[in-house]
Amino acid sequence: MAENDNWFYAKDGKSFGPMSLEELRRTLPSVGGDKALVFGPGIADWIEARHVGVLSASSRAAVNPPTLPTGRRSDEIDYELFGAEMQFVEVTLDPGEVVIAEAGAMMYMTPGIQMETVFGDPSAPSGGFLSKVAAAGKRVLTGESLFMTTFKNIASGREIVAFAAPYPGKILPMHLEQLGGELICQKDSFICAARGIQIGIAFQKRFGVGLFGGEGFIMQRLTGDGIALVHAGGTMMRRTLAAGETLRLDTGCLVAMTPGVDYDIQMVGGIKNTLFGGEGLFLATLTGPGEVWFQSLPFSRLAGRIVAAAPQTGRGGKEEGSVLGSLGRLLDGDNR
Repeated sequence: MAENDNWFYAKDGKSFGPMSLEELRRTLPSVGGDKALVFGPGIADWIEARHVGVLSASSRAAVNPPTLPTGRRSDEIDYELFGAEMQFVEVTLDPGEVVIAEAGAMMYMTPGIQMETVFGDPSAPSGGFLSKVAAAGKRVLTGESLFMTTFKNIASGREIVAFAAPYPGKILPMHLEQLGGELICQKDSFICAARGIQIGIAFQKRFGVGLFGGEGFIMQRLTGDGIALVHAGGTMMRRTLAAGETLRLDTGCLVAMTPGVDYDIQMVGGIKNTLFGGEGLFLATLTGPGEVWFQSLPFSRLAGRIVAAAPQTGRGGKEEGSVLGSLGRLLDGDNR
């Protein structure tokens, strides 16, 4: 089956497909239009059709812009995901809307976008200089920059700003209003979010988790009622854990979880497993109820393979198959 034929839509809790992209475009108006949940090539999880670039254009004009729920604090941003292995997200802002992002994440923006560097968390309640210092200090604890960047639409029409993933993987939109208003994620996964989403820290209460859990004592806490976009390496998977249900995984593969999930670590067990298993001494143990997201390629694992293969370390170059080894690289002028 061709990749372009591997599309699905969901209705009344059931999925329908696979079908071609053209078939899905024709079906969308009768199953919810822009708000129908769809899944297909390059998409990490079920999302609304209006957020998929190849699907949104055919139905966006016929759908009225959604109204903000009563009491909503966050801006309601529109976004589209592009790419498969190296994704970027394009955020469309109405006049006056703002998106916040990590420093250095921006890919491009249209002329009507005003960029501003902010000290600490732009969505935190204003409380003077000391509160800003405290917010910035929390970001330092998570290993992030003291500063964040805001992008505001100062034009009279809709404007666009795009953000790119830092390494191969998937970008996943997190609708916090559907997740209870809070999400705990790994320290470097956050890319951008609607204004109103607060970015704080979550301390791991167990001493063992902090020492051996892969993410340390501190993770990021996202709170609010808007959309946040996070990134993970390789392929991302979402799983719902029932009350008391347990899942064990590599400590570096955890991306995010809802606050109700209990996070602990356990030793692998067995001398042979410990010495020769290649999985380290500990595994993360997640116990429901709640939602968890995990990744197939943690950046630490990718970086380790790159370092191991680098000729400068004295370990790489073996896969090239040269019978002359270092002498051959010297003769080739490649002995750097």
